[in-house]
Amino acid sequence: MRALSDEPTTLAELAGDKVVLLVNVASKCGLTPQYTGLVELQQNYGPRGFTVIGVPCNQFLGQEPATAEEIAEFCSTTYGVDFPLLEKTDVNGENRHPLYRDLTQVADGEAGDIQWNFEKFLIGRDGAVTRFRPRTEPKDAAITAAIEAAL
Repeated sequence: MRALSDEPTTLAELAGDKVVLLVNVASKCGLTPQYTGLVELQQNYGPRGFTVIGVPCNQFLGQEPATAEEIAEFCSTTYGVDFPLLEKTDVNGENRHPLYRDLTQVADGEAGDIQWNFEKFLIGRDGAVTRFRPRTEPKDAAITAAIEAAL
């Protein structure tokens, strides 16, 4: 994997022994305001061993056309994003990143392609995965309950 800064990284390096909410993100999507809820989750649960990891993706109507620098600037200045962001990544199709290949096979009985931007995967310390579809807001009771249970 590569960070948005183009530095090599791993999920273990980014998360360590944390509960992770992995989210494919885009800056020009109707769901982009979900960044606000993701930042709030990071602030509320980060001190307890949790992190959000954003994965920019341009596969859904070209809604993340920006460069890495533009994505970083947008996320920082518009939403105050302080959680890790990975490089722009394919989450579906022939060039799907291996992480998403694995997640879409086993996640919570809802295997299959990513539906849209802001699909979420909660990965527990034990490796258990719970999937939340794009329209499920970050601060939805189902997500916060799952985070609490995983912590």
